[in-house]
Amino acid sequence: MITDTIKKFVSRLFSPAARGPQRIARDKHGIDRRNVSRHAIKVCEVLRQHGYQAYIVGGAVRDLIVGLEPKDFDVATNATPEQIRPLFRRARIIGRRFQLVHVVFGQEIIETSTFRAPASQDQETDEHGRILRDNVFGSQEQDAARRDFTMNALYYDPHNEEVIDYHQGVHDLKKRQVRMIGDPATRYREDPVRMLRAVRFAAKLNGTIDPATRQPIETMASLIENVPASRLFDEMLKLLTCGHAMDCLRQLRADGLHHGLLPLLDVVLEQPGGERFVELALERTDSRVRAGKSISPSFLFAALLWQQVESRWKQLREQGEHNIPALVQAADSVLDEQTEKLAIQRRFSSDMREIWFMQPRFERRMGKTIYRMIEQPRFRAACDFLQLRAAAGEFDSVLAQWWMDLANGNDATRADMIDELARLPRDPAESSGPRKRRRRPRRPAAQRDQA
Repeated sequence: MITDTIKKFVSRLFSPAARGPQRIARDKHGIDRRNVSRHAIKVCEVLRQHGYQAYIVGGAVRDLIVGLEPKDFDVATNATPEQIRPLFRRARIIGRRFQLVHVVFGQEIIETSTFRAPASQDQETDEHGRILRDNVFGSQEQDAARRDFTMNALYYDPHNEEVIDYHQGVHDLKKRQVRMIGDPATRYREDPVRMLRAVRFAAKLNGTIDPATRQPIETMASLIENVPASRLFDEMLKLLTCGHAMDCLRQLRADGLHHGLLPLLDVVLEQPGGERFVELALERTDSRVRAGKSISPSFLFAALLWQQVESRWKQLREQGEHNIPALVQAADSVLDEQTEKLAIQRRFSSDMREIWFMQPRFERRMGKTIYRMIEQPRFRAACDFLQLRAAAGEFDSVLAQWWMDLANGNDATRADMIDELARLPRDPAESSGPRKRRRRPRRPAAQRDQA
């Protein structure tokens, strides 16, 4: 026991943080100030002018060092939220568990937080050790110690263009290694989402997770179930849109982390063609992310859950349920199961339903029906989804391309395509079903008596 205490003391004594931070010059870290958000620089300058410390911190610094384009920029300072807010024309304090300030510049929001102290016994936690409130302020060194991974504990000073590194984060970045600050098991209990973040960062950087950081994940995976569903959804969305989504999902399965995110994922990937469909969806998403194009969360989740919806749709039809009501029931049952764990926002689930419900309508091309289809808000997304189904061998590729050409055409092109279709012989597969007998109008009673 005494030996373990001595080892811990010596380890802390000779840790990088104990020796003080590294101050890394521009020619060593490689960050070009021109790639840094001018609004983030502005926030740092204003805080400095009022006597506070201020640095760009976290993911933006990490991405700039490895040559990626940051999605957003955060600032860390020794000013409290109440001191930050009056310094900017458009700023608001947000958060309860983790209070910070959003400084708004048009479409860009610079998230500005106060240096935090590491977790202590006085902080409010749940029965599993997850921190419920984290508003104990501290020094920059303490703030670095309470961040999750070494690569996220980097502070960039836009004034002198130095990177301040307390935990050899730049060294780990060069090795493409994700390493936890502090005891991994303790840090995972404080915030189980860190397990998902470790997987995401390793995939994003095409790197590895440090063995000591990875070791507790499999045994602690069940803690994910204690995370609020809304926060899980946000983290899952980040994971699926990091540009390496399929690698992330495979790693989640390997570490047993997928149960709290997509409970049906194993079932989906075990179905014939299921993995191929998911791979196609995520490959296309990854390529759009890497090209800097926008993506639709609705489309992404619709693709991930489609195999399960289609399987249940088929079962219900085999049981005698009509086509469209069967699809509605299948979609509702799958979404109900997902929302128990993953809080898919209502606006996304509504769009997902529209994409799914339009799929049977692509099988029949009737003039008036086509025009009604074009007017639907999710028509283009549904066409893209149809292309995915065709690539997976679920739908006729020629017919899918006709619909895509229609979606890409202008009004004149669309009219010509529909007119040309009307002149073609009717395809029995596209008929609208058995023709209804036309009822004769009832004659007045007087005429019936005369007959």
